[in-house]
Amino acid sequence: ETLRSAHYVVAPMVDQSELAWRLLSRRHGAQLCYTPMLHAQVFLRDANYRRENLYCEACPEDRPLIVQFCANDPEVFVQAALLAQDYCDAIDLNLGCPQMIAKRGHYGAFLQEEWDLLQRMILLANEKLSVPITCKIRVFPEIDRTVKYAQMLEKAGCQLLTVHGRTKEQKGPLAGVASWEHIQAVRKAVSIPVFANGNIQCLSDVEECIRKTGVHGVMSAEGNLHNPALFEGRNPLVWEMAEEYLEIVQKHPCPLSYVRAHLFKLWHHTLQVYQQLREELAKVKTLEGIVDVNRELKLRCQEEIANQKEGEKPKEGLPFFHWICQPYIRPGPKERCKENGATGNEKGVRGKRALEEEEDGNAELLSKNKQKKKLRNPNKSFDPSLKPKYAKCDQCGNPKGNKCVFNMCRGCCKKRAFKETADCPGHGLLFKTKYEKSLSWQSSQRISQTPEICQRGDVAVEDTAVLTEAGDS
Repeated sequence: ETLRSAHYVVAPMVDQSELAWRLLSRRHGAQLCYTPMLHAQVFLRDANYRRENLYCEACPEDRPLIVQFCANDPEVFVQAALLAQDYCDAIDLNLGCPQMIAKRGHYGAFLQEEWDLLQRMILLANEKLSVPITCKIRVFPEIDRTVKYAQMLEKAGCQLLTVHGRTKEQKGPLAGVASWEHIQAVRKAVSIPVFANGNIQCLSDVEECIRKTGVHGVMSAEGNLHNPALFEGRNPLVWEMAEEYLEIVQKHPCPLSYVRAHLFKLWHHTLQVYQQLREELAKVKTLEGIVDVNRELKLRCQEEIANQKEGEKPKEGLPFFHWICQPYIRPGPKERCKENGATGNEKGVRGKRALEEEEDGNAELLSKNKQKKKLRNPNKSFDPSLKPKYAKCDQCGNPKGNKCVFNMCRGCCKKRAFKETADCPGHGLLFKTKYEKSLSWQSSQRISQTPEICQRGDVAVEDTAVLTEAGDS
């Protein structure tokens, strides 16, 4: 009832499932959307973050909507959810993010071993929130363990479960195929609704997934980014979707980086053909500039269509011509190596960088950015085992300032120093010093005014009041 029996779901995607994209997806078949993952700690303490990521995006057309948080503290998670619950239909706890930032922040898929903590988070959320609590998880390699994990979450109070059929190690070039067997086993083992995530590139995949796993709904991320009309079962012209999206962005603005990233996905195959326009899209600084690049891409494609020979087939093994919305199949490590040569570095083309855990300083495995740093400083090492281990803030777990008198990060230190009117030279916070200077200045002002008032016996009462008020302020 809350989610209106939604079957077609747009996944939570950092910097990609903003309001404008959600509205475009809803126009073309999506029945339920998630916000991008929001950081509960930041959402709780930063009013600007709340306003920019949720409050200003409140829109009647954008429902039903699930707000997703990453968190590792029950109280913080619930307090953040309480601030968000009036703007959505459910709150989701992210237990599926496999990226290194999630590992460093200790959230997402890196909480899947801490069942006691997860139980406490969900139990407390169930008790305090007026909207349902849901979870998005990744699977364990073993089906039995995945099933027990799902049953534990259900017992704790999770009311809907989204299962991504990959383990936390399956990401980037190592993503591979998602296991629908795991999803099917979870669906049979729990009584709450289950959404499936993984291997969804077109509407036929959605239908097959529902048939094979018995899930209540199917979630798409990359498939939706390359074809927002996926749930309609259509493969429209790319410029149709791009122009419609840009029109929505003009009504519901978002950061330019989001818009650029969406066009890179939509025009992915075309930009392999028109490399110069790819560079222009990367450099453009305004929305009008992006609209111009989009218009030029459209004209190039229309010219190509006009000059097309009868019976000509798509190149590069694509199912459709490059100007038609279609899935992008991410190559695995072996295919990537064949693409780029045995070393992954032939003809100036760099192979896909290794995962951060495997970067041991070998220049062939480093990202372009790190290769530049290596050129500037040949002795620099990127071996994770040699990186300094930062002490954590006593309050929030972020890295603390080395010279902070409170052993906190700058954000937490600033709050405490302000509350206690204290100084922290390590962070350059001088609340106590400035307060004492202010008192000293006020005192000197009163003293300088006293002789003048004594000499003038005709000073009006109201003038005296004004002087007193100025001193107090």
